[in-house]
Amino acid sequence: MSAVRSFLNHPYTFWALLCLPAIPMTAALATGDAKTIHMLLHPTGEFAARFMIISMMITPLTMLFRGWRGPRWLMKRRRYLGVAAFGYAAAHTVLYLIDIGVVAYSGNELSKLYIWTGWLALLIFVPLAVTSTDGWLRKLGPRWKMLQRGVYGAAVLTLVHWAALHNWGGVGPALVHFVPLIALELYRVNSNLQHRRLRSAV
Repeated sequence: MSAVRSFLNHPYTFWALLCLPAIPMTAALATGDAKTIHMLLHPTGEFAARFMIISMMITPLTMLFRGWRGPRWLMKRRRYLGVAAFGYAAAHTVLYLIDIGVVAYSGNELSKLYIWTGWLALLIFVPLAVTSTDGWLRKLGPRWKMLQRGVYGAAVLTLVHWAALHNWGGVGPALVHFVPLIALELYRVNSNLQHRRLRSAV
């Protein structure tokens, strides 16, 4: 039983789970079909958003289910989820650049809401992913948490990026993914406010 638990708790096992969605995507790319690149734009972007959302849900879930080990187990692996989100976002960007070509750098393309919000979200993700190691955590100290809070800006931009796709045709799918996160964040903020009120009343 301890061997099974050690296997399940091993970082490589968790990384393997995070890589599972990429396996059929890689297999599809290996076929060499030109249409595959365009078809993979959505799943890579969706998994980038999903992993980001899950990583952000962990803290409020830990507060909501204080006696449950699940959120605490995920808390130890939250940085892995963040890096995976960046990996899928980077793949999403590369596929987009290959699919659309030089048009991606034109003023008309960059001026579109769903395009520049996506680029800004990716730019925020870069320093978050780079500083996700233990070494950077020790080096930055308290500043590390301040930097990582940039994920909230990336989340808002990702929501707009997704919702604005196809003349706001992405609103439904985006809200399905983001509403649970928004509800949990509102719960977290409310809980923190109540805790401060109790402390000030003592």
